[in-house]
Amino acid sequence: MKIRQIRNATLVIEYGGVKFLVDPWLAPKDSMPAFPGGANPHLRQPTTPLPASIEEIVDVEAVILTHVHSDHWDHTAAEHIPADMPIFVQHGADKTLVSQAGSIDLDNGPHMRFVEGKSFNDVRVLTGNPQFKGVKLKKVPGQHGSDEALELAYDGLQEVCGLVFSHPAEKTLYLAGDTVWNEYVEANIRQYKPDVIIVNAGDAQAPGLGSIIMNNEDVCLVCAAAPSATIIASHLEAAHHALNTRAELRRHLTEAGLLDRVLIPADGETCTV
Repeated sequence: MKIRQIRNATLVIEYGGVKFLVDPWLAPKDSMPAFPGGANPHLRQPTTPLPASIEEIVDVEAVILTHVHSDHWDHTAAEHIPADMPIFVQHGADKTLVSQAGSIDLDNGPHMRFVEGKSFNDVRVLTGNPQFKGVKLKKVPGQHGSDEALELAYDGLQEVCGLVFSHPAEKTLYLAGDTVWNEYVEANIRQYKPDVIIVNAGDAQAPGLGSIIMNNEDVCLVCAAAPSATIIASHLEAAHHALNTRAELRRHLTEAGLLDRVLIPADGETCTV
């Protein structure tokens, strides 16, 4: 498989002969304000530019959305992705929104935004372990923060999912999505025994709620739970509230003796595993 880091959680995954675009955040650099209540509210985002043209990025066979927060599915992506593109979403509510070419903008509080005159005609729900051109996609649970964070801020954090990819000619791939280390991630690793795991490791912070995606310690726990797997770290250095950096993650993994287990691609870089 080939996994190209685009920016933030946006990836192009070539798996089983199929090219998937995951969680496209395609807005121009500095075009969006900070999310309300997030760390570093003075920053605009995305804080980095795209490493390739939008036309190149959307030249895929299907799109996968782990959820529809606007740093994973934004108005720019909805504008540029073809209307007949197959798009996989986690549940019916996301299907309704995406079918109408809608996204959830989080600036100034969550609100829906739609591409006028456009709709997507092939939005598919991941329930039922669908196959796409021979690639099986298994939706698995994650949680966008601790139990306490979800209790306090569910309306903002909402539901997320991960995915397990399988194909007879490929290693098993687990895309964890926007989750912290928890019993769901541990159970997913134990059940599916993935050979490759993509983790969102930017330690995004919401004041008063703590980490809402994985931090350095969480990445180490993933390494311990899957000692034979290759780990790929994504969702770094593009969102204002994601406090971890590639350099800091490398330092932490070096001290833990785990740097040889984790790939930390730069924006635009491709990992072949």
